[in-house]
Formats: sequence, C-alpha cells, structure tokens
Amino acid sequence: MKTKALSSFFVLFAIAAGMLTMAPAAFADHAEVTIEPAMGSGTPGCEETPEGCYIPSTATVDVGGKVIFSNTDSAAHTFTSGMASDGDSVGAVFDSSLAMAGSSFEWSPTVVGEQPYFCIVHPWMEGIIIVQEVGAAEDTHDDHGDDGEMMHMKGDASGTGMLSDSTVVSVWTSTPTAGEMMEISIEFKDAEHVNHDIVVTQNGEEVLNDEGAHHHDGKGVHTTAALSSSDPVDITITFQGYGVDDPKTGPIGEEVVFSNVVPEFGTIAMMILAAAIISIVAVTAKSRVVPRF
Repeated sequence: MKTKALSSFFVLFAIAAGMLTMAPAAFADHAEVTIEPAMGSGTPGCEETPEGCYIPSTATVDVGGKVIFSNTDSAAHTFTSGMASDGDSVGAVFDSSLAMAGSSFEWSPTVVGEQPYFCIVHPWMEGIIIVQEVGAAEDTHDDHGDDGEMMHMKGDASGTGMLSDSTVVSVWTSTPTAGEMMEISIEFKDAEHVNHDIVVTQNGEEVLNDEGAHHHDGKGVHTTAALSSSDPVDITITFQGYGVDDPKTGPIGEEVVFSNVVPEFGTIAMMILAAAIISIVAVTAKSRVVPRF
C-alpha cells in the first residue's frame, strides 16, 4: 500500500510540475532595453510611419534597469528627456548631448512612470519609455515587449519562409478585424541589422507599404491602416540587405510572400527554400496555402 501511495504521489507531483512548466509567465523581465533611431530619421517623415523615429518608439524597462540609446543611424542625434513643447522638461532627467553615428548613451531609471524623450536636433523624433517595478505583471493590453516584439511572437508563427542564404523569415499577426489596424511582427532568425520593405494588401487593397525598415536584432513590428474587412491579408517582404552602411550584403531584392495570412496557433503548414534572387520565395498561412510563382 505504501509503495502504491508513494508512486501515486510522484505521479501527481510530475503532473503538477508539468502544468507549471506549461503555464505562461505572469511577470515580465525588462532589465535592459536598447533604443535606436530609425534609419534616415534626420529627415522628417519617420514620425508618420508605424514604427516611428525611435525603435522601439515605446519601450518598457524596470526601475534600476538599463536603457541603451545606440545611434545606428548615419546622422548625429540626441536622446533627451522631456518634450520639445515643454521647455522645463527638456533634459531634466537625462540628456545624451550630441551622439555621433556609432556612439551610444545609457540611462538607468529610478522612478516608476512614463518618460517621454525626443531629439533636440530633430524634434519630430519622439518616443516614450515606460518604467515599471521589477517583476511587474505583464500588461496584456500592450502587444509589444521591450524589444518591439508582439506578445504573440512567442507562440507559433502565422507563416514561415526562407531566404536563399538559409535565413528563416517568420511573421506573427493579430487577428484581421474590420475597422481596426493589424499588427505584424517579423523575425529574421539569428540575423542582425536587417533591412527590408514590406507591403500588405487585403482583397487587392494596399493597407501597408513600409520601405527601408531596419531591425537591429532582426525583429520588428509593423502596423497596417484600418482594415476594410476581416478577411486574411497578403504580405510581401522584400529583403534589402544586412548592414547599417552601404554596401549591404545578402540576397538583396529577394522576396518572401505570405498569402491568406491569419493568426496561427498550430504547426507551420510548409516551408519553401528560396531558389533565386528577385524571385517569389515562400508562401505559408495557416491551413490555406496558395503558392504564387
């Protein structure tokens, strides 16, 4: 009896441990975040793009954590607390002064709250840092993590393809809903300083055309215009090279096309290896896969 009872105890313990392992984390760790200026942000226009002039434009960090401003742009910028419209707030918490291309600046927050910041040289460049208590509960209404990822990037992708250099390209999407904007997360796995264009259409209507996007760690988020229906979308990603300065490397001009994309919560339907530059490479989307050649 004792042996049977002991065995039952271990079985129950194993089940409980497994359930805990499978449970999603209730708290988020934001000990460090890196913020970069969007490429070409020294010229007005970045403020009208979904990503904004600083990437990520809204970042989350713990009290006592580290915020790193890394100037990966070709122009000099400042990383200055406050708002240009409020003179008393300018530089009151931190100010990098003029940060030349390739340089960086660090700031460690000590107070919980929202901290706006901007570039004194290019005042259209604005961003927000959300400072939270260490181990604060994750805000489920905020789809972005500290590196600009959407929360559902942690699950299975909506679609996956591959460039001819074997770089895996995955997308995660929110649910297409009439009258609402759709968020699309992109990951170029194990890649850095990725440049690409992205075009999203729904029923033949263009809802996003973002050219010259740059992702420091190969991950980024794009937001469409409000959708006219709840139908799936088509996503075309055109790779524009690895690197910050020219000449850039990689299969430039290569496309990865995802058709009929809706959020995916199961396994990826298929993956197709790219064959040539400037060719349509891969098509994947939930259970509806429509090859395009």
